Amino acid sequence: MEKVKNVVICGAGMMGNMIGLVFSSCPDFNVTIWNRREKPCLEVIEDNLNQLKDKGIITEAEVKDRMSRINFVFPDKGEEFKNADLIIECVAEVMETKQDLFAELEGICRDDCIFATNTSVMSPTEIASKCQHKERVVGTHFWNPGHLIPLVEVVKTADTTEEVMQLTIDALERAGKKPIYCKKDVPGFVANRMQHALWREAISIVEQGIADPKTVDDAVKYSFGLRLPQLAPIENSDMVGTQLTYNIHNYVLKYLADNHEPSPLLQQMIDEGKMGFASGEGFLKWDDESIAKSKKDLNEYLIKMVYGK
Repeated sequence: MEKVKNVVICGAGMMGNMIGLVFSSCPDFNVTIWNRREKPCLEVIEDNLNQLKDKGIITEAEVKDRMSRINFVFPDKGEEFKNADLIIECVAEVMETKQDLFAELEGICRDDCIFATNTSVMSPTEIASKCQHKERVVGTHFWNPGHLIPLVEVVKTADTTEEVMQLTIDALERAGKKPIYCKKDVPGFVANRMQHALWREAISIVEQGIADPKTVDDAVKYSFGLRLPQLAPIENSDMVGTQLTYNIHNYVLKYLADNHEPSPLLQQMIDEGKMGFASGEGFLKWDDESIAKSKKDLNEYLIKMVYGK
């Protein structure tokens, strides 16, 4: 295979639909979204395209053009699968479900078709365990919202060939994403390891009574969080110098959270039914209006960051 052209996304949930939207941005790709039980919701994709149109990023004609590039099929796996160059699974985060899907697809797809898993936490190597051609399985972790956050973590399994890695990275670049090469299949890959190290410390600060939840979030939003998109940790360390980085770590690291189990505070909240957006209360209190505002503000912020609109 010289390059990826025919892309099939398995699963028409939130991420599957947005990944379809991503690949529709490039006329090089033929895009199919497959779902097991029912036809995907066109309105979800169209609403997100219209948001980009309203910001002046794309035109009405481009909305229609991109919608026309996405083919929807259910429940049978027909010619789209036989001709696929790249399959991206976005099915339930259940190991056996993912394993069985790829094992089934080996009897349908070409031997050189790339199987990519969008899992955020599971091992792509383990997901590939029931496949005969393990070398063609790769991790492609898109971040939510998938059509706005540029990063995709491309994860090399114990068996993935370099050709598969490079074909996948090339396809993602042509679709307008920012793929990064994760050399090892480790829990959390690259970005989630860093993100949840921050979450662990943030929750620990609340648990210890050092600051309340809103204060913790404000500390991020109005300090280092502002500069992270421009000045990330490794570059920042070089900027301040290796010696200062060492001196700070030599003093402070022993005081930071290093628990290897979830915070007891999280279990207490679960026991009390404080489930975040779903229940109207987590660390903070939420109603329909504030939930809608949080989601809308996130998209607005990302559009401004990515497109300058």
